[in-house]
Amino acid sequence: MTVDPKRTIGELKELRALTADENGAQRLAWSDTWLKARDWFLSKLADLPVEVHSDAAGNRWVTLRGESEKALLIGSHLDSVPNGGWLDGCLGVMTALEVLRGFHAKYAGRPPVTIRLVDWADEEGARFGRSLLGSSAFAGTHSIEADRSRMDRDGVRLEDALRRCGVEIDRFPESQAERKNAAAYLELHIEQGPVLEGLGLPLGVVLGTKGVERHAVTFHGQEAHSGSTPMKVRRDALAAAAKLALEIRAIAGKHPDAVCTMGSVKTFPGIVTAVVGRCETTLDQRDLDAGVLAGMYAEAREASERFAAEEGCTVEWSRIWSIEPVPFAPPLIEFCSEAIQETAGVVHRLPSGPLHDAAEVCRAGVPTVMMFVQSLRGISHNRIEDTKEEHLELAVAAFARLAEKTAQWIGR
Repeated sequence: MTVDPKRTIGELKELRALTADENGAQRLAWSDTWLKARDWFLSKLADLPVEVHSDAAGNRWVTLRGESEKALLIGSHLDSVPNGGWLDGCLGVMTALEVLRGFHAKYAGRPPVTIRLVDWADEEGARFGRSLLGSSAFAGTHSIEADRSRMDRDGVRLEDALRRCGVEIDRFPESQAERKNAAAYLELHIEQGPVLEGLGLPLGVVLGTKGVERHAVTFHGQEAHSGSTPMKVRRDALAAAAKLALEIRAIAGKHPDAVCTMGSVKTFPGIVTAVVGRCETTLDQRDLDAGVLAGMYAEAREASERFAAEEGCTVEWSRIWSIEPVPFAPPLIEFCSEAIQETAGVVHRLPSGPLHDAAEVCRAGVPTVMMFVQSLRGISHNRIEDTKEEHLELAVAAFARLAEKTAQWIGR
């Protein structure tokens, strides 16, 4: 199958010029700039014999009918975070378009299986704090009642922002109809981390998305005057929290791909002349192995209780959110490995710490795999996000090979 990676790079630059400013990409979901990006994308379909529609959750579907109704799904998302990078999400959509063109050209518009490109709605969740919104509707994991009244910083409700774009949140379950005949899903994405760059490799096979355990951990001590309270009698809640912040490094360090992050610390009364009486923290733990994830949670909890006792404090835990690990389909992992080997010569397999729409598709029972392309400096969600153009070209070529292999597998 013939594809033109340079055309994809040119279109990505065209999209950047249309929807970014000096601070980065501004394709915030449900905004006018996002709608402009989607209209621009539609203009790229004019010469293709495809059917286009948006489902009940706002996901955009482009369908090239094949000899079989069995469907290969390919895609990602056009929306971005505010001041985002030029590749996050849209690389996968534009590469999927080039692969769609390749199938059309090779099979004179009628490939052996149906090819469906999808642009998921609101993957980032940057405006209302609900990531994977459209793909969760597709998967049936949506949380309508919890989400409808979410507000952005301007006080606009999620339900109202969707309605302005022609989407009714109560109709989300209807988007599950798009799962009919879905036989596999493939997604190309920038890595958003430093692993591939550190190895000097352009491409990687994604084994799955890590599970997440996210908790609020609050230490309770005793407020006291910082000048008159001897060190040996203090019940300093921050001291206990600080010990845990260091301990989670050791906990994660026992496992090669695990991460633990204490990303927020608030102290009360929060003044320079008082010993901290209450310290509120958050803990985010991730790994692809459910057993490892459960073990890290248990270790962190035991450590928090030990440190609280050492500092004369108490500790309480409250779950914020959790999601199970999502391993991708072994046959597709092998196809992805072969495609990268044939294109770049060297294969590396790694899990994804960030969540992606692919995780929701996989949770819906559709065999799934992702391919990563190297990110320079491991930076994403930032205007300096970048990838070498020669690596982007390899990614488009390798993804096309993966799509062909998967289509043949579906058609057997």
